[in-house]
Amino acid sequence: MGMNNQAVLKVGLVVVGLCIAGYILGPPLYWQFVEGLAAVSHSSSSSSSYACPPCQCDCSSQPILSIPEGLSNTSFADCAKHDPEVSEDTEKNFAELLTEELKLREAEALENHQRADMALLEAKKITSQYQKEADKCNSGMETCEEAREKAEAGFVAQKRLTAMWELRARQRGWKEGITNSRSQAQGNVQTA
Repeated sequence: MGMNNQAVLKVGLVVVGLCIAGYILGPPLYWQFVEGLAAVSHSSSSSSSYACPPCQCDCSSQPILSIPEGLSNTSFADCAKHDPEVSEDTEKNFAELLTEELKLREAEALENHQRADMALLEAKKITSQYQKEADKCNSGMETCEEAREKAEAGFVAQKRLTAMWELRARQRGWKEGITNSRSQAQGNVQTA
């Protein structure tokens, strides 16, 4: 009986392992199998005598849309060929759309041009204001320079006059240290 239990356990583990493997590997294998069957059935049906019915369109000239080479059904291309009535309406609509687009771009360009003109005008105004301020500043600098030169000339003249008076005072016996002690003595006398 012990041996029997071990065999049942082994068989049970193998069944559980197979179920887990089927659960994990089953869906991918199933879809590959289905795709393989579809490819086989498609190749057999394309080689058979069954074909799509021909298009009953009465279309002329060239197609509006081009079909990639990989597509074998030409009925869509036949139906999408150039129709004169549809073509005129389409061309009119396309021309109207292009005209509208051109008008929009022209309006945008005109608006950008007006903005640029306004910015240029504003820049010219600001430049004019700065030029006026610079002229005022230059004029003020010239005035200040003239005043400085006059003050310097006056200072030089005052210095000469002071030197002349000091020379006369020294010639008459004035000494710098004596005047200070006399003025202090006179200040002491006045306070007393």
